[in-house]
Amino acid sequence: MRRKNLIPAQALFLLLGLALLSACQRPNMQHQEAYVFGTRVEVLVADTDANKGRAAVATVLREFDRMHASYHAWKPSELHTLNQTLQSGKSHTVSPELAAFILDAQDLAKKGDYLFDPGIGQLIGLWGFQSDEFQAKQPDPKALAAWLHHKPSIADIEIHNNVVSSRNSKVSLDFGGYLKGVALDRAAEILRREGIHNALINIGGNVMALGSKHGKKWKVGLQHPRQPGPLAAIELNDGEAIGTSGDYQRFFELDGKRYPHLLDPRTGWPATHTQAVTVLIPGGERAGTLSDALSKPIFIAGKEGWRNMAHQLGVDQVLRVDASGKVQVTEKMRQRLEAGESMETVP
Repeated sequence: MRRKNLIPAQALFLLLGLALLSACQRPNMQHQEAYVFGTRVEVLVADTDANKGRAAVATVLREFDRMHASYHAWKPSELHTLNQTLQSGKSHTVSPELAAFILDAQDLAKKGDYLFDPGIGQLIGLWGFQSDEFQAKQPDPKALAAWLHHKPSIADIEIHNNVVSSRNSKVSLDFGGYLKGVALDRAAEILRREGIHNALINIGGNVMALGSKHGKKWKVGLQHPRQPGPLAAIELNDGEAIGTSGDYQRFFELDGKRYPHLLDPRTGWPATHTQAVTVLIPGGERAGTLSDALSKPIFIAGKEGWRNMAHQLGVDQVLRVDASGKVQVTEKMRQRLEAGESMETVP
């Protein structure tokens, strides 16, 4: 059996060599890295003086640390306390920020027919994907059947004046598929407030571009899900964000079969019909959040439903790699890609 739970050096998107080389060669390019949200984080700043750029990035990284500590589902945090209280059948008063996150995540989950559902924390725990050192084994069949019987969902949660309650005591919130996107938006807000208008933010493969890199568009590579190196490259406009859901970040192999961390709430099992889905979101106030959250339901919808789900969510720039490795792209996404591989364009 094989276990894979470490983020590869390339993450889901590579910052192409030119960008990293420029970071080393240009005195007015700052490049800082950290490890937060369980993944590698990079921030590149391509304007202003070095001290101002470093100070702005430090402010971003402090905010990331705060968000990670406050909303970790499996370690002592405000979110962990909420989960414990809901499972005891009681209501709990939360911060206005957490209440806003829950309401926003509920709305996004509903739009995606709850294929993306942050209320399935207990299911994640059954599979062991909440841990950095998960084991290569399937969950107990009786425990999985019990979870499916109760069908907990973020839809079961109610909020009134920041007081959170749940109709289903089996609900357990996990923002692993949501918070990285929120953090992208928060980072962009901070950088702009600090006078930084040209930057690239990469949180484990969720990427947002601000402005340009010395007058040229930021270019990033889309990591191939089965081979080293990029599948394609894309130039990003100001404020655009890209997000990928893939089966190659966190997975284990058992008896020759791959079990990724992307779980289908309808079945309780990992989705194995897709290797990767990438979405490109136009610049806007919530581009980062949408890039993170909307790739999940498109991934889980699978070969029969991914295109309809993308239409339903209003996402018209999508790249999908199916289980066999065939690459499918929407017309608008194909127009943006620099690709060396054969791709099927779908309407």
